[in-house]
Amino acid sequence: MADLKAFAEQLVNLTVKEVNELAEILKEEYGIEPAAAAVAVAGPAAGGEAEAEEQSSFDVILKAAGSSKLAVVKLVKELTSLGLKEAKELVDSAPKAIKEGISKDEADALVSQLEGAGAEVEVK
Repeated sequence: MADLKAFAEQLVNLTVKEVNELAEILKEEYGIEPAAAAVAVAGPAAGGEAEAEEQSSFDVILKAAGSSKLAVVKLVKELTSLGLKEAKELVDSAPKAIKEGISKDEADALVSQLEGAGAEVEVK
């Protein structure tokens, strides 16, 4: 059990370079295609640059309503299917996530709409 725990600890602490080397060894020596496993292991150790390149889901964050708060509340209501009261509360409590886990294209479209209504928006 201690050996497995030590192995798991080593596996979790691999750098991106080491994960890529491990993937290559698994592929060449054992015929295992480790694509899914490599992504799962590399995720936390990837760091900022690699994460930005591989990111497939995005969060749209409303930072501030801006000068046209009413237009932003109406748009948030429409985009999120919230009631008017809930949309107003969401806008009032900015910074808040408007939508989470969406595609890059969808995030860009939301940002365009929200900025068009006068909101200050961020994509993470």
